[in-house]
Amino acid sequence: MVCRSNHKLAAKFRKAASQLPNLVRAVFMVWEATRGWTLAWGLLVVLQGLLPVANVWLLKVFVDGLAAAVGSGQLAPRFRSLLLVIVAMAAVTLVADALRSLTIWIRTAQSGLFQDHLKHLIQQKSMELDLAFYESAEFFDRLYRAQFEAGYRPMILLENLGSLAQNGITLVAMAAVLLQFGPWLPLILIVSTLPAFCVVLRQNLREHELWLRTTVDERKSRYYDWVMTSRETAAELRVFELGSHFSALFRTLREALRGDRLALTRNRALADLGARTVGLLITGAAMAWMVWRVLLGAITLGDLALFYQAFNQGKQMMGGLLENVGQIYSNSLFLENLFEFFRLEPGIREPEKPVSAPAPLREGIRFRHVAFRYPASEKWALEDFSLTVPAGKMVALVGPNGAGKSTVIKLLCRLYDPEAGQVELDGVDLRCIPLRELQDNITILFQEPVKYSAMVHENIGYGELGKMKDSAAVEVAARRAGADGFIERFPDRYDTLLGKWFEGGIDLSAGEWQRIALARAFLRQSPILILDEPTSSMDSWAEADWLGRLRGLAQGRTAILITHRFTTAMRADMIHVMENGGIVESGTHEELLRQGGRYAESWRRQMRNLDRDSTPEP
Repeated sequence: MVCRSNHKLAAKFRKAASQLPNLVRAVFMVWEATRGWTLAWGLLVVLQGLLPVANVWLLKVFVDGLAAAVGSGQLAPRFRSLLLVIVAMAAVTLVADALRSLTIWIRTAQSGLFQDHLKHLIQQKSMELDLAFYESAEFFDRLYRAQFEAGYRPMILLENLGSLAQNGITLVAMAAVLLQFGPWLPLILIVSTLPAFCVVLRQNLREHELWLRTTVDERKSRYYDWVMTSRETAAELRVFELGSHFSALFRTLREALRGDRLALTRNRALADLGARTVGLLITGAAMAWMVWRVLLGAITLGDLALFYQAFNQGKQMMGGLLENVGQIYSNSLFLENLFEFFRLEPGIREPEKPVSAPAPLREGIRFRHVAFRYPASEKWALEDFSLTVPAGKMVALVGPNGAGKSTVIKLLCRLYDPEAGQVELDGVDLRCIPLRELQDNITILFQEPVKYSAMVHENIGYGELGKMKDSAAVEVAARRAGADGFIERFPDRYDTLLGKWFEGGIDLSAGEWQRIALARAFLRQSPILILDEPTSSMDSWAEADWLGRLRGLAQGRTAILITHRFTTAMRADMIHVMENGGIVESGTHEELLRQGGRYAESWRRQMRNLDRDSTPEP
């Protein structure tokens, strides 16, 4: 049993020692962001560590002076010196209060500056990582820990270190005072606080284990809260009466989380009470011994007051110091998650020997026997997939949902890399082209474009930031996308705020948002144009108008058009029908109709539906 206990203790110390690199890195991060403030804060820590010793010493001088005055009967002559001691004690207290206020001000400035710095680092790391990370629940667990817990820990850790230094300075000074009464008293001071330290260390470890264990449930509770308070879900929750369902899920989850937290707090309180009882018994024994010495005449009342203050404050400092060590250990455990997030590396790598992207394209885009699966999926999204998009031509990809159409454009944009095969521009593997250069050559409208809560000209200008202030270019892009009509009706035209996130914003219909996204795509005059369901949110009138512009918009570009609407696909130079990650039919619209295959069957079904929808009711 003893061996097992020793093994557990050794394991805890090894765990604590393994956190030292995180501790050093966290302090460096704070120093990097707040150097001047950190220096000022460090100076205040030293000063506040010395002030308690001055007060203890002044108390001894006052008690001894008062006892001497009472014993001699000469109160008046000694009153002035006693008054000076009182003034000195008040001055020390006033300085201590002033330093505390100054420290709060410095800590506020330091904390705000560092929080913004850390948020920037987390945002940069998130944007640096591949799209594949956003397919993983484990990634969101790590991101949650970095954002909502570990994110503020470096500042708390620095505060712990400051308290450790301050308490350490005071403790050393108090121990020096106690040495005159017996060399064993500092040792008694340490022994009296060890039980409390063991409690802190053990409970901090349990708190971290609970935090890791409940991360998923915490994220779920935040998700349920979002569902019940979000604009995106408001209508459906009311129509389907889902509010009470999600409310019950949220309450059940929060109740379980509160129960775990309360159980941990209860256990800590009981253990802390036991540790404090042991410490109090040791302190009482030391105090009784000192009182006995006063009665024997070995020490003065001032010595007793000095001992009581020094031992009591030393015990508090020792307890605070050991608690600081426990908190440093606890926060370093949480920081392990933050630095684990920062250690994530993107799988999409820059080429070691980069090759410039072909400009202009002469042969076109080619997929050669490509195989690809999404992360954590065993199903092949593309398998032995080959496709050629001739330079300057428009190719349409059609097929059912899940056929792999959108996967094709994600690989072309190098948001993912294939597991096998190559994607090439004029015979150059995309992995040999610098990523930024490749993506600068591509204009894309995604299937679910972002609705930015920003002004109209900013929403369009995000397509190419360098042209955002070029009002002529922005207006031409809007006109080409067919968005200029409704923009001109806005009160401030291109300076109108869109979205409902901020006051004064105007919301758009799904089709209007799609036209804004199309304008954003057209602003970038890249040689490769990708349109993923460009008319999916448009009504038939808007679609007809936009399709009339399509060929002109794609003129001189190599274009890939993904659509479920054959009235859109038929305008392409070549149509490829996809199914289960491969191409099953290819040809022009007329050729595919003559083949009588899947395309022809789906075309006839769409046309029947259109005829039925357009037939007036009797």
